[in-house]
Amino acid sequence: MFTGIIESLGTVKEIKQEGSNYHFLIRSTISNELKVDQSLSHDGVCLTVTQKDSQSHWVTAIAETISLTSLSEWKLGKLVNLERAMPANGRLDGHFVQGHVDTVGVCTKVEEIDGSAFYHFQYPESFSHLIVPKGSITINGVSLTVIQPTQDAFHVAIIPFTVEHTNFQQIKKGSKVNLEFDIIGKYFVRYMEAYKPNA
Repeated sequence: MFTGIIESLGTVKEIKQEGSNYHFLIRSTISNELKVDQSLSHDGVCLTVTQKDSQSHWVTAIAETISLTSLSEWKLGKLVNLERAMPANGRLDGHFVQGHVDTVGVCTKVEEIDGSAFYHFQYPESFSHLIVPKGSITINGVSLTVIQPTQDAFHVAIIPFTVEHTNFQQIKKGSKVNLEFDIIGKYFVRYMEAYKPNA
């Protein structure tokens, strides 16, 4: 379980394909603190550390993960948002994040208004029942608040500090991002579907 508060930025230094799996070497300032077999959020995707040294660590993504996330777009030099799992005695500064990406969104516009950056995204209409005004959403692992959602679009406002300390600094029109909708909302929708009266 994560919170959507990014700890560190990593950089993709190497990519290896082995069968349908992809291995990524990530260099970061927290790699030396990680342990093999530890879960770590990479752009909102929960991946397991398979190897590490003092400056970097390896993770592996299977074909399903590649197909359902933006990891297929990763290139050398890409910045990756990193967050370790929330400790049981830690503060929940963001919201409950599983690291299980629901779908991929596409940035349609970036604009600056009164000192904040507004990022506009389009997403598959089939997920529109999971997004509400002022609700929580995770974009590339970052916990954010939804603004003016429609059936297939929404935007978020981001302060300069967040832009500087996450890979939102690399997001531009056309960029693909990982979206995870609020788990509480997903459970509520599932409950309502399961217990709605028969017609």
